[in-house]
Amino acid sequence: MQERQWPEAGELVVCTVENVKDFVAFVHLDEYNGREGLIPISEVARGWIKYIRDHIREGQKVVCKVLNVDTRKGHIDLSLKDVNEHQRREKIREWKNESKALKWIGFAAEAAGKPQETESVVSAIYREYGDLYSAFEEIVQNGMDALKDCEITDDIAQALITVAKDNVRIPTVTISGDLFLRTSNPEGVNIIRRALRSAQPKVDDAVIEITYLGAPNYRLKVTAGDYKTAEVALEKAANAATGVLKRADGEGKFTRRSRSGKVA
Repeated sequence: MQERQWPEAGELVVCTVENVKDFVAFVHLDEYNGREGLIPISEVARGWIKYIRDHIREGQKVVCKVLNVDTRKGHIDLSLKDVNEHQRREKIREWKNESKALKWIGFAAEAAGKPQETESVVSAIYREYGDLYSAFEEIVQNGMDALKDCEITDDIAQALITVAKDNVRIPTVTISGDLFLRTSNPEGVNIIRRALRSAQPKVDDAVIEITYLGAPNYRLKVTAGDYKTAEVALEKAANAATGVLKRADGEGKFTRRSRSGKVA
Protein backbone atom coordinates (compact mmCIF):
# COMPACT_ATOMS: atom_id res chain seq x y z
CA MET A 1 0.00 0.00 0.00
CA GLN A 2 2.99 2.31 0.22
CA GLU A 3 3.91 4.59 -2.68
CA ARG A 4 7.56 3.79 -1.92
CA GLN A 5 8.83 0.48 -3.21
CA TRP A 6 11.19 -0.15 -0.29
CA PRO A 7 10.91 0.54 3.46
CA GLU A 8 13.42 2.77 5.24
CA ALA A 9 15.70 1.93 8.17
CA GLY A 10 13.92 2.62 11.46
CA GLU A 11 10.45 2.19 9.96
CA LEU A 12 7.87 -0.12 11.54
CA VAL A 13 6.33 -2.62 9.12
CA VAL A 14 3.58 -5.24 9.28
CA CYS A 15 4.79 -8.68 8.21
CA THR A 16 3.44 -12.18 7.69
CA VAL A 17 5.74 -14.94 8.89
CA GLU A 18 6.33 -17.38 6.02
CA ASN A 19 9.09 -19.73 7.17
CA VAL A 20 10.83 -20.28 10.51
CA LYS A 21 14.23 -21.96 10.59
CA ASP A 22 16.41 -22.75 13.60
CA PHE A 23 18.24 -19.43 13.52
CA VAL A 24 16.17 -17.14 11.30
CA ALA A 25 12.59 -16.32 10.37
CA PHE A 26 11.58 -15.26 6.85
CA VAL A 27 8.65 -12.88 6.48
CA HIS A 28 6.74 -11.03 3.78
CA LEU A 29 6.20 -7.28 4.20
CA ASP A 30 2.45 -6.76 3.77
CA GLU A 31 2.75 -3.06 2.93
CA TYR A 32 5.45 -3.51 0.28
CA ASN A 33 3.92 -5.97 -2.16
CA GLY A 34 5.10 -8.95 -0.16
CA ARG A 35 8.83 -8.17 -0.34
CA GLU A 36 10.78 -10.69 1.70
CA GLY A 37 12.64 -9.79 4.88
CA LEU A 38 14.45 -11.82 7.49
CA ILE A 39 14.64 -11.75 11.26
CA PRO A 40 17.80 -13.35 12.70
CA ILE A 41 17.29 -15.25 15.95
CA SER A 42 19.19 -12.54 17.84
CA GLU A 43 16.44 -10.05 16.84
CA VAL A 44 13.44 -12.25 17.62
CA ALA A 45 13.30 -11.70 21.39
CA ARG A 46 15.36 -10.31 24.24
CA GLY A 47 17.43 -12.72 26.28
CA TRP A 48 18.52 -16.24 25.47
CA ILE A 49 16.28 -18.16 23.05
CA LYS A 50 16.16 -21.93 23.33
CA TYR A 51 13.51 -22.60 20.66
CA ILE A 52 12.79 -19.89 18.11
CA ARG A 53 9.27 -21.25 17.54
CA ASP A 54 8.42 -20.40 21.14
CA HIS A 55 8.51 -16.76 19.99
CA ILE A 56 7.49 -16.74 16.34
CA ARG A 57 5.57 -19.10 14.07
CA GLU A 58 4.44 -19.48 10.45
CA GLY A 59 1.31 -17.53 9.49
CA GLN A 60 1.67 -15.04 12.34
CA LYS A 61 1.22 -11.31 11.79
CA VAL A 62 4.08 -9.41 13.41
CA VAL A 63 5.27 -5.82 13.55
CA CYS A 64 9.00 -5.40 12.95
CA LYS A 65 11.49 -2.57 12.92
CA VAL A 66 13.56 -2.22 9.75
CA LEU A 67 17.26 -2.45 10.58
CA ASN A 68 18.82 -2.34 7.13
CA VAL A 69 17.75 -2.27 3.49
CA ASP A 70 19.97 -3.27 0.58
CA THR A 71 17.94 -2.60 -2.55
CA ARG A 72 20.74 -3.87 -4.82
CA LYS A 73 20.77 -7.30 -3.22
CA GLY A 74 17.09 -7.21 -2.28
CA HIS A 75 17.83 -7.74 1.42
CA ILE A 76 15.69 -6.37 4.27
CA ASP A 77 16.90 -7.06 7.81
CA LEU A 78 14.30 -6.78 10.55
CA SER A 79 13.97 -6.82 14.32
CA LEU A 80 11.00 -8.12 16.26
CA LYS A 81 12.42 -7.49 19.73
CA ASP A 82 12.85 -3.73 19.14
CA VAL A 83 9.09 -3.18 18.88
CA ASN A 84 7.20 -2.65 22.15
CA GLU A 85 3.54 -3.51 22.73
CA HIS A 86 2.29 0.06 22.32
CA GLN A 87 4.13 0.43 19.01
CA ARG A 88 2.77 -2.91 17.84
CA ARG A 89 -0.85 -1.99 18.65
CA GLU A 90 -0.59 1.42 17.01
CA LYS A 91 1.04 0.03 13.86
CA ILE A 92 -1.58 -2.73 13.51
CA ARG A 93 -4.36 -0.16 13.96
CA GLU A 94 -2.79 2.09 11.33
CA TRP A 95 -2.31 -0.83 8.94
CA LYS A 96 -5.93 -1.97 9.34
CA ASN A 97 -7.18 1.56 8.69
CA GLU A 98 -5.05 1.83 5.56
CA SER A 99 -6.32 -1.55 4.35
CA LYS A 100 -9.92 -0.39 4.80
CA ALA A 101 -9.23 2.91 3.05
CA LEU A 102 -7.70 1.09 0.08
CA LYS A 103 -10.87 -1.00 -0.28
CA TRP A 104 -13.04 2.12 -0.04
CA ILE A 105 -11.15 3.72 -2.92
CA GLY A 106 -11.83 0.59 -4.97
CA PHE A 107 -15.54 0.82 -4.09
CA ALA A 108 -15.63 4.49 -5.09
CA ALA A 109 -13.92 3.84 -8.42
CA GLU A 110 -16.37 1.01 -9.13
CA ALA A 111 -19.34 3.23 -8.21
CA ALA A 112 -18.06 5.91 -10.59
CA GLY A 113 -17.71 3.33 -13.35
CA LYS A 114 -13.94 3.75 -13.47
CA PRO A 115 -12.37 0.76 -11.65
CA GLN A 116 -9.31 1.08 -13.89
CA GLU A 117 -8.48 4.39 -12.17
CA THR A 118 -8.17 2.90 -8.67
CA GLU A 119 -4.37 2.97 -8.66
CA SER A 120 -4.16 6.54 -9.94
CA VAL A 121 -6.60 7.68 -7.24
CA VAL A 122 -4.53 5.93 -4.57
CA SER A 123 -1.40 7.67 -5.86
CA ALA A 124 -3.13 11.07 -5.96
CA ILE A 125 -4.29 10.76 -2.35
CA TYR A 126 -0.87 9.57 -1.21
CA ARG A 127 0.76 12.58 -2.84
CA GLU A 128 -1.56 14.97 -1.06
CA TYR A 129 -1.96 13.30 2.36
CA GLY A 130 0.86 10.80 2.78
CA ASP A 131 -1.63 8.09 3.79
CA LEU A 132 -5.15 7.03 2.83
CA TYR A 133 -7.19 6.90 6.01
CA SER A 134 -6.54 10.48 7.13
CA ALA A 135 -7.81 11.61 3.72
CA PHE A 136 -11.15 9.91 4.40
CA GLU A 137 -11.36 11.61 7.81
CA GLU A 138 -10.74 14.94 6.08
CA ILE A 139 -13.38 14.15 3.44
CA VAL A 140 -16.02 13.50 6.12
CA GLN A 141 -15.33 16.89 7.70
CA ASN A 142 -14.76 19.04 4.60
CA GLY A 143 -16.36 17.24 1.67
CA MET A 144 -15.20 18.23 -1.80
CA ASP A 145 -12.76 20.81 -0.39
CA ALA A 146 -10.66 17.94 1.00
CA LEU A 147 -10.04 16.71 -2.56
CA LYS A 148 -9.64 20.00 -4.42
CA ASP A 149 -5.84 19.66 -4.62
CA CYS A 150 -5.92 15.98 -5.63
CA GLU A 151 -5.85 15.07 -9.30
CA ILE A 152 -9.18 13.23 -9.13
CA THR A 153 -12.20 13.58 -11.42
CA ASP A 154 -15.42 15.00 -9.94
CA ASP A 155 -17.38 11.76 -10.33
CA ILE A 156 -14.80 9.76 -8.38
CA ALA A 157 -14.54 12.56 -5.80
CA GLN A 158 -18.29 12.43 -5.25
CA ALA A 159 -18.13 8.66 -4.90
CA LEU A 160 -15.32 9.02 -2.34
CA ILE A 161 -17.45 11.45 -0.33
CA THR A 162 -20.35 8.97 -0.29
CA VAL A 163 -18.11 6.09 0.77
CA ALA A 164 -16.43 8.22 3.46
CA LYS A 165 -19.73 9.32 4.99
CA ASP A 166 -20.98 5.73 5.01
CA ASN A 167 -17.89 4.27 6.69
CA VAL A 168 -15.86 6.80 8.68
CA ARG A 169 -16.80 7.95 12.15
CA ILE A 170 -14.71 10.83 13.48
CA PRO A 171 -13.80 10.14 17.14
CA THR A 172 -15.03 12.73 19.63
CA VAL A 173 -14.69 13.51 23.33
CA THR A 174 -17.29 14.98 25.68
CA ILE A 175 -16.72 16.99 28.86
CA SER A 176 -19.18 18.86 31.06
CA GLY A 177 -19.78 20.99 34.13
CA ASP A 178 -22.59 22.60 36.11
CA LEU A 179 -23.60 26.24 35.99
CA PHE A 180 -25.18 27.95 39.01
CA LEU A 181 -26.97 31.12 37.84
CA ARG A 182 -29.03 33.18 40.32
CA THR A 183 -30.12 36.79 40.59
CA SER A 184 -32.66 38.80 42.61
CA ASN A 185 -32.81 41.50 39.94
CA PRO A 186 -36.39 42.25 38.75
CA GLU A 187 -35.11 41.57 35.23
CA GLY A 188 -33.77 38.22 36.43
CA VAL A 189 -35.46 36.10 33.74
CA ASN A 190 -33.96 38.17 30.94
CA ILE A 191 -30.54 38.17 32.63
CA ILE A 192 -30.56 34.38 32.91
CA ARG A 193 -31.62 34.06 29.26
CA ARG A 194 -28.81 36.38 28.23
CA ALA A 195 -26.33 34.35 30.28
CA LEU A 196 -27.45 31.10 28.64
CA ARG A 197 -27.17 32.62 25.17
CA SER A 198 -23.67 33.82 26.06
CA ALA A 199 -22.79 30.27 27.12
CA GLN A 200 -23.07 29.12 23.52
CA PRO A 201 -20.24 30.99 21.77
CA LYS A 202 -19.08 29.80 18.37
CA VAL A 203 -15.97 27.67 18.83
CA ASP A 204 -14.52 25.89 15.79
CA ASP A 205 -14.81 22.08 15.91
CA ALA A 206 -16.84 22.11 19.15
CA VAL A 207 -20.54 21.65 19.92
CA ILE A 208 -21.89 23.27 23.11
CA GLU A 209 -25.13 22.09 24.72
CA ILE A 210 -26.99 23.43 27.75
CA THR A 211 -29.48 21.34 29.75
CA TYR A 212 -31.88 22.76 32.34
CA LEU A 213 -31.54 20.86 35.64
CA GLY A 214 -33.93 22.99 37.68
CA ALA A 215 -33.34 26.62 38.61
CA PRO A 216 -30.71 27.83 39.37
CA ASN A 217 -28.74 24.86 37.98
CA TYR A 218 -27.80 24.09 34.37
CA ARG A 219 -25.58 21.46 32.76
CA LEU A 220 -22.99 22.65 30.26
CA LYS A 221 -21.68 19.97 27.86
CA VAL A 222 -19.06 20.27 25.10
CA THR A 223 -18.31 17.71 22.38
CA ALA A 224 -15.18 18.11 20.27
CA GLY A 225 -12.55 16.15 18.39
CA ASP A 226 -9.99 16.33 21.22
CA TYR A 227 -9.77 17.29 24.89
CA LYS A 228 -7.77 20.47 24.30
CA THR A 229 -10.43 21.95 22.00
CA ALA A 230 -13.21 20.81 24.34
CA GLU A 231 -11.55 22.34 27.41
CA VAL A 232 -11.08 25.69 25.66
CA ALA A 233 -14.73 25.74 24.56
CA LEU A 234 -16.01 24.75 28.00
CA GLU A 235 -13.99 27.45 29.76
CA LYS A 236 -15.08 30.08 27.24
CA ALA A 237 -18.77 29.14 27.62
CA ALA A 238 -18.66 29.03 31.43
CA ASN A 239 -16.84 32.37 31.73
CA ALA A 240 -19.32 34.03 29.38
CA ALA A 241 -22.36 32.84 31.35
CA THR A 242 -21.03 33.60 34.84
CA GLY A 243 -19.74 36.95 33.61
CA VAL A 244 -23.24 38.08 32.65
CA LEU A 245 -24.52 37.29 36.16
CA LYS A 246 -21.65 39.01 37.91
CA ARG A 247 -22.05 42.18 35.85
CA ALA A 248 -25.73 42.21 36.86
CA ASP A 249 -24.79 41.82 40.55
CA GLY A 250 -26.06 38.27 40.53
CA GLU A 251 -24.37 34.99 41.42
CA GLY A 252 -22.70 32.89 38.78
CA LYS A 253 -20.56 29.82 39.48
CA PHE A 254 -19.24 26.95 37.39
CA THR A 255 -18.31 23.51 38.72
CA ARG A 256 -16.26 21.35 36.39
CA ARG A 257 -17.16 17.68 36.21
CA SER A 258 -14.37 15.11 35.82
CA ARG A 259 -14.09 13.07 32.64
CA SER A 260 -15.79 10.23 34.48
CA GLY A 261 -18.82 12.49 35.01
CA LYS A 262 -18.24 13.25 38.69
CA VAL A 263 -18.05 16.76 40.10
CA ALA A 264 -14.38 17.78 40.19
